[in-house]
Amino acid sequence: MARLSSPASRSRFYTWLDDRLDLDAISVLASKKEVPVHAHSFWYYWGGISLFLFIVQLLTGFLLLVYYRPGDQAYESVRQITYDVEFGWLIRSAHSWAANLMVLAVFVHMFSVYFMKAYRKPREFGWWSGCVLAGLTLVFGFSGYLLPMDELAFFATKVGLEIPRIIPGVGPFIVEIVQGGEGVTGVTIQRFFALHAAVLPIVFMAFLAFHLWLVQKHGNALPPSEEAKPAPDRRSMPFFPDFFAKDLALWLISLNVLTILATLYPWPLGVQADPAAPAPAGIHPEWYFMSQFQLLKVVGQWLPGLAGEVAGLVLFTIAGLLWALIPLFDRNSAFERRARTATWFGWFMLVGLIALTIWGYADV
Repeated sequence: MARLSSPASRSRFYTWLDDRLDLDAISVLASKKEVPVHAHSFWYYWGGISLFLFIVQLLTGFLLLVYYRPGDQAYESVRQITYDVEFGWLIRSAHSWAANLMVLAVFVHMFSVYFMKAYRKPREFGWWSGCVLAGLTLVFGFSGYLLPMDELAFFATKVGLEIPRIIPGVGPFIVEIVQGGEGVTGVTIQRFFALHAAVLPIVFMAFLAFHLWLVQKHGNALPPSEEAKPAPDRRSMPFFPDFFAKDLALWLISLNVLTILATLYPWPLGVQADPAAPAPAGIHPEWYFMSQFQLLKVVGQWLPGLAGEVAGLVLFTIAGLLWALIPLFDRNSAFERRARTATWFGWFMLVGLIALTIWGYADV
């Protein structure tokens, strides 16, 4: 009998699969797809890095599910994972670091897409689906942060839940539904766990599939500087194997960075949360929510009371809407004034995000 590793066996096996799955059509599509090559090509890889870190989240999350117990035993189960289960500390640390790196990669990808004007026709839905994925990534981070139920997670979640509470009329009702009562309890952990481990992955993967399909359909966008060049002066490379190989190389680099962080800087587990105890000094949300937190604090100093809280919420809500709707304003390169305005708005958002985050940590 011929071995499966022989060329003849591989050929027959490939033919058998091709007759049923039409693999040749996929090969033809991959060979025809071209990726632009220019000074800014590096930014194309950040979408793939974000995808890789999401896959790491799924794999490590599945392993954590084996031992994690949501509810009143949440802290004890995380303690056992960290200190009693073989390599449990490593899986938990990799999951937590990958979550933070994924948020960072998504931000880098989103801003690089913005400054390349990759939201213009026909890529509007690619931009909008990407904005939804960025928002879901932040909800992933917020819902997962409470699950260890240590002191920092408990009080940071309480601080985070104060933001939707200030929405006039429906805010307190929304928070009570999310919490499962008037305070953060074991019921809250169960609801956050259901959201984090069941609801969000399904919704996220649906939007991710739509987003990836749009990327394959429309290809990688050219930045305005490249669009201005004559077609013969533009360079490109085949998606497969050239770009695909470089993408995998960056996945490997990302894995090395993640491994170094997870092993040399294991994710800590604080003391068990005591709901009756006062919040420790300097409590604050995670870094990716610090800019909103600081904005609310600053506006609250200018407008004390509920008026300041509502004003801060309105400000970053308007900024988010303008960010999402930018394809309707900056439609093509023919309107240079609008293009410049959109670019300056992007710089304002980027600098403001970084400045408020740094300011927030300096204020703690």
